[in-house]
Amino acid sequence: MKKALVFFVLPLWLLIVLTSCEKDFLEESPTTAVSASSATSTTDNLFLIINGIHRLMYERQESNGRGGYSAMMIQNDALGEDLVMNARANNWWISMASWNDHTSATDSDLRHGWRVMYKVINNANIVIEGADGAEGPEAQRDAALGQALAYRAFAHFFLVQRHAERYRMGGGNDQPGIPLVLIPTTEGLPRSSVEDVYAQVNEDLDRAITLLDGYTRPNTSHINQQVAQGLKARVALVQGNWNVAAEFAVQAREGFSLMTNDEYRSGFNDYSNQEWMWGGYYNEEQGSTFTNFGAWMSRNFSSSNIRGNPKSIFSVLYETIPETDVRSTIFSASGEHENLPAGYEISSAHLRFPYTSQKFLSISTGDSRGDVPYMRMAEMYLIEAEAKARQGAGGAEALLPLAENRDPSYTLSTNTGQTLIDEILLQRRWELWGEGFRFLDLKRLDMALDRTSRDGVETNHKPALLNGLMQVAAGDPRWQWLIPQDEINANPNIEQN
Repeated sequence: MKKALVFFVLPLWLLIVLTSCEKDFLEESPTTAVSASSATSTTDNLFLIINGIHRLMYERQESNGRGGYSAMMIQNDALGEDLVMNARANNWWISMASWNDHTSATDSDLRHGWRVMYKVINNANIVIEGADGAEGPEAQRDAALGQALAYRAFAHFFLVQRHAERYRMGGGNDQPGIPLVLIPTTEGLPRSSVEDVYAQVNEDLDRAITLLDGYTRPNTSHINQQVAQGLKARVALVQGNWNVAAEFAVQAREGFSLMTNDEYRSGFNDYSNQEWMWGGYYNEEQGSTFTNFGAWMSRNFSSSNIRGNPKSIFSVLYETIPETDVRSTIFSASGEHENLPAGYEISSAHLRFPYTSQKFLSISTGDSRGDVPYMRMAEMYLIEAEAKARQGAGGAEALLPLAENRDPSYTLSTNTGQTLIDEILLQRRWELWGEGFRFLDLKRLDMALDRTSRDGVETNHKPALLNGLMQVAAGDPRWQWLIPQDEINANPNIEQN
């Protein structure tokens, strides 16, 4: 039988070597002899693997534009309407925004997410399989196992949303999902049903939430119980389990505080922010100058992509944000950025376009580092509000703390029914712009992509740059990412979309 999943499943010793962040562990055993059993022999070693997974979330894979999960965040927004590409620059993200990459089975950017997420899954499986035999404190074992389960759930959940048909709320979901990989393996597996994938994701998250009870993490890059609860709320929202979504969103945000308006304008680059529940941290030794999230999404770093193709908000969306709302101030309608925070600057070589974002700022024009937001408290308010609005009670009240924090002139909404849901979804677009949600939101809501002018506002999308891709109907087959051709070639048990 052919060895399948060849581009993300490596021999177990090599998986650990490639993803471990700790040089001393690698030096203790020859790299050709490090087995999964020795890698999981102690709870300290379990955490070396967990730290390796953290690094996979932002680590460069093959080329500058493939920086782990942070690159996938950009992909998800490039596919939507709310993130605007202004010019070709060095060509990155233009093909994705044109819906060419994820519809080509041989495309390297399509392969990127599949490869990285199954690396996450297989490393998590090494911890899950070996945790019981690891010597060390029980609390440390539980913390490593809980994080591994949460990561496995996170990766499966991400992949099934991309590569399968959307989850049908209240209906049968026997459509092909993705391979459920629950043990370290190099053998090709068939696609499980979407329902089975979601069942496993929920099972893993439930176990993680229990195991992480009482765990105090060293920093925000680690997954604690509240992050696992936040993931549970996300999954429940996609499945239409409104009570569960609202309940876990409330639990997840306990102990966090919404940032002030001054903090909101300060560059979204510090994972110690009181509102950030989970984030990626770049130190000076890790990451890559032209791979970091800030090398593509900040306004001020001096890369060829940012100088030539600064990212804008969709003009139609921007014009819906009240001037009194702080979220209107992190975009420059003129493109001149008259109100950049103190200490930041852009050069004369940075091209100017209307509606450009200054939400994300890197350390400087010469340093692309900046932490990456994976989960924030604000998202939990939005999940609770949407879930309650769809149940017909409490949605406006749930939205109020977030909305009035961002806009002091906001008052309790009098909207009801679908009008209230639409208001909450609009707030979600304002709040989570650039954080990797839009394509998946459009898909889960069974909405069309529409980048055209409307409501009296001219679009700032450029059809010629996007090969004319301005609209895609809901339900179009292109909402499903293809399975990478390398996987099809290597795995006799899998079928293409």
